Amino acid sequence: MKLSAFDYKLPKELISQYPTPNREDSRLMIVDRKTGKFEHKHFRDILNIFNEDDLLIVNNTKVFPARMFGKKEKTGASIEVFLLRELNGDNLLWDVLVDPARKIRVGNKLYFGDNDMLVAEVVDNTTSRGRTIRFLFDGTKDEFRQILHTLGETPLPKYIKRKEEASDKERYQTIYAKHEGAVAAPTAGLHFSPELYKKLQIKGVNFAEITLHTGLGSFRSIDVEDLTKHKMEAEFFQIEQATADLVNEAKANHKRICAVGTTSMRAIETAVTANDELKAAGGWTNTFIHPPHKFSIANCMITNMHLPKSSLLIMVSAFAGFDLTMAAYEEAVKEEYRFFSYGDAMLIL
Repeated sequence: MKLSAFDYKLPKELISQYPTPNREDSRLMIVDRKTGKFEHKHFRDILNIFNEDDLLIVNNTKVFPARMFGKKEKTGASIEVFLLRELNGDNLLWDVLVDPARKIRVGNKLYFGDNDMLVAEVVDNTTSRGRTIRFLFDGTKDEFRQILHTLGETPLPKYIKRKEEASDKERYQTIYAKHEGAVAAPTAGLHFSPELYKKLQIKGVNFAEITLHTGLGSFRSIDVEDLTKHKMEAEFFQIEQATADLVNEAKANHKRICAVGTTSMRAIETAVTANDELKAAGGWTNTFIHPPHKFSIANCMITNMHLPKSSLLIMVSAFAGFDLTMAAYEEAVKEEYRFFSYGDAMLIL
């Protein structure tokens, strides 16, 4: 399929700038793959959809404050640095995006915080916009991470046209976030409140956790028309044996297995055995799921409304079918759903 097929018109006012006051109050479009019909509910209504021993697979990655603002040596020019990926164990070497990129060259030093609390040196030009930088810091790992948390801001996407607010530190994070390493939230999980999560558990619905650190692979634009030529940036993932056991038991018992988000779906589709079971695995995945694709594990999916021509929309189309997905998005626009990270949700059955 061609990239241009995954375009749609979205009024700017439907791009959500804030989350709902209560997580579970976001709207939910239910897309039925068998009937091709849509229902309009609220996210809390999933309590009436999932039953005892059904399984939800959630991504427990935790977003870190990856956006930093500094200045260039000598000129003092303002520079935005977006931390993408730690390259070594001591936290000091990172792949980053810089803006404006044209002003930053190998050997330049960058200064962050009052009294130049943190200094970094550019050591490599990795892409047209990207750089590799090394922080010049002699303290411990914990001290360095504390400084990053002090200086960094919540990495809200660029389409959120406002400054970070105090509430974003909590709301741009799932309630089950554990393992720090993501530069973007696994947004399908943002709709779970502690109360809804507990009610589902009391009902007997099971949760299995995977970790996939959402990175550049999830939000970098696709630059080729032929989807078979697109190369995803690798993202780190981890699936424990306990999760694999839960998933395989649910599958053997023909229960509903729901991938919560495209990141969960990417992780489990990366770790499939020859018998279409889930295996414990970890490492880096650059799996790009596009039509046609045979899904081996999940039989339903919770996801948000994604950007036109994005790898996330393309994955959803592979799961729900291209025609039904594009019809669902047309319906979502007509019904004025809230789009993207802080927007509403879709449940594909």
